[in-house]
Amino acid sequence: MNYSKIMEQIIAKNQAEGHIPNLLLHSCCAPCSTHVIDTLSPYFNITIFYYNPNIEPLSEYEKRKAEEIRFINEYPAQNKLTIIDCDYDNDLYHQTIKGLEDVKEGGARCFKCYYLRMLTTALKAQELNYDYFATTLTVSPLKNSQKINELGSLIEEKYKIPYLYADFKKKDGYLHSIKMSQQYHLYRQDYCGCIYSKQERLAKKNTE
Repeated sequence: MNYSKIMEQIIAKNQAEGHIPNLLLHSCCAPCSTHVIDTLSPYFNITIFYYNPNIEPLSEYEKRKAEEIRFINEYPAQNKLTIIDCDYDNDLYHQTIKGLEDVKEGGARCFKCYYLRMLTTALKAQELNYDYFATTLTVSPLKNSQKINELGSLIEEKYKIPYLYADFKKKDGYLHSIKMSQQYHLYRQDYCGCIYSKQERLAKKNTE
């Protein structure tokens, strides 16, 4: 499926109705959020939902969160742009992926992590009466956009919360995020976030 096309159709429908929807957008980090916010801010009131219990250590989590907040404060959004800062529940992440610790990056462990963060975003969107929930995760070429959108669809169907389908890496979205990160002098990490991705990255560096 062309998830980017589906997003464009949703945006066009709302524009035709003269409606600026409220979007709860899960963000994994400031660099990934740059292109996504830049793409969506003309059409949505955006609240960033910073929920990433997978990130370790805590100092790394805090550093990434601070960069997200700084970017939001500096970016000239066309519509409302705010943030909800969530609790750091690293224990819940480890409970969620238990038994999958040794799975290679990009596999079942990551899918569990995606689902945890997306479901938490969706339930908060439902609680606060947002029109849509979404995630920045698809901007990365290392993330499985097909799986992410399938999870979004499952959550939408089960909990009756509209999901904004997207594939933000399309149309050079990832390259744009790099350029915007440079423009705003954002810290760009070299591993996804969890301790397992960090270990995998370190092992790769040692063999280079």
